[in-house]
Order: sequence, then C-alpha cells, then structure tokens
Amino acid sequence: MNKHISIIGCGWLGLPLASTLVKNGHTVKGSTTSVDKLDLLKHEGIHPFVVTISEEYIEGNISECLKGSEILIINIPPGLRKHPNADLVKKMQLLCTHIENSEIKNVLYVSSTSVYEETIEMPIITEDSPTNGQSSSSKQLIAAEQIFKINPNFKTTILRFGGLIGDDRYPAKFLSGKKDVKDPKGPVNLIHQNDCIGIIKAILENEQWQTDFNAAAPQHPTREHYYNAVCEAKNLPLPQFDHGTPSKGKIISSEKVEHLLNYEFLYKL
Repeated sequence: MNKHISIIGCGWLGLPLASTLVKNGHTVKGSTTSVDKLDLLKHEGIHPFVVTISEEYIEGNISECLKGSEILIINIPPGLRKHPNADLVKKMQLLCTHIENSEIKNVLYVSSTSVYEETIEMPIITEDSPTNGQSSSSKQLIAAEQIFKINPNFKTTILRFGGLIGDDRYPAKFLSGKKDVKDPKGPVNLIHQNDCIGIIKAILENEQWQTDFNAAAPQHPTREHYYNAVCEAKNLPLPQFDHGTPSKGKIISSEKVEHLLNYEFLYKL
C-alpha cells in the first residue's frame, strides 16, 4: 500500500532509505541541508526540500516538507562529537512544534544505542534496559527521545542503531595505526546500512508504532578481534590496544527486531 512519507535528513542513511521507499511505491518527501543535493534527490524520485534546523529557528519550508505525509522519519545525525555544545534537545523541541501542526500521525525517530552506558560487566542490553548513558551527548539523545515519546499528538517509535557501517564506511579505518585504543575486550555493536534500511521498512510494513527497537548485528566479536581482522583484510596498519585498563562494553540484543518484525539480518558480522 502506498504511503506518504517525509524524511528529515537525507544523508548517508536517509538518501538510500528514501530511494528504496520510492522504488517500493511510496511517495517520499526528503530534506537536505545542502542546495547542491537537490538534483540528486530529484533524480531518485524524492520530492526535495532544503531544511536546516538550529536551536532558534528552522530555515527552509519545513511545513511543506511535512504536508500531506502521515509518516515522518527523523534521521538527523546529532553531530554532538563535532559540536559538543550544540543543543539537540532545543532543535527537536522546535521540530516537534511543526509536527504538531502537520498531518503526521506516526514518527520514527532514529536514535543510537549510545543511550546505554558501557560497563566492565558488559551487560546484555534489551529495550527494557534503562537508558542510563552518562555522557553529555547520551543525555541529550535520551532527552530528545522523550520529547517525541511523550507527545500525545502522534505515535512515536524509537529505533536505536549501533555503529553504522557500509561498503564505504567502516570504523576500522579511523582506528588503523592508532595507539592506546580503549576496550579491546569490549564487544562491537555494529549494523550495516542495508540492515538499517531493511529494519525501517519492516517497521513501516508491520505498522509497529509506540514502541522501541534496538538494532545491531547479532554477532559481537571483541573490538580487538574485529578491528584487527578488518584492518588486515584491507591491508591497513593494525591499531594498538590498551590492555592495561579493564575493558568496558555492552551487548546490544536485537531479538525484538528479529522476532517481532520477523527480520533476518543480511550482515551478521
């Protein structure tokens, strides 16, 4: 059945997601912060808008971007590593006021498994685990999730992805050759771009609203084992890990995704 969907954030994940949804017969509006990308979005069959969300105002025609859609996918990288003083919560509160004035009935908010703290116990994390991340960026993400979850004007599903990987994006290249890399025994929680798209499609098809999903590939090798193997395969210098400090970590369970959505991961890792 054709759905009318708006996507805020047609970047590394949002653009191929939007393109896939168009190919599946849906009507898709998508936003980008770059005028240069308008033609690319049009070429993919997406109705494009230039929208930039700041703490004080939204630049661009956000109302038109939301108009006529019943589903909104919010897929904005928080950018808190590059800009630690940015206020994600203010941005999402501002966006929320525009959603309230639109025809949007269902919101899918793409978040991160960084809302869960890593500890030396390396707990198995499910959707019932407390969102207890202690870093300032984790706390902002937790607060941003709540803005949408508690809003009575639409139904929200929170989708928390592990670390994003793809054919052109692999964390090993950032760690290659580095020294004193932390948490060698910590499990990796990564997810391939194609699985991200597949899971979002499954949520839409199964109409799973007002719930949470955590998503990471079902296999969790240690950071040392995984990153060394990837670096070796790509002929990159190996990272040097810090074995003098106890490793911290967590294991993100995707059982709810696999069972409730009947989803089978394409990339088990």
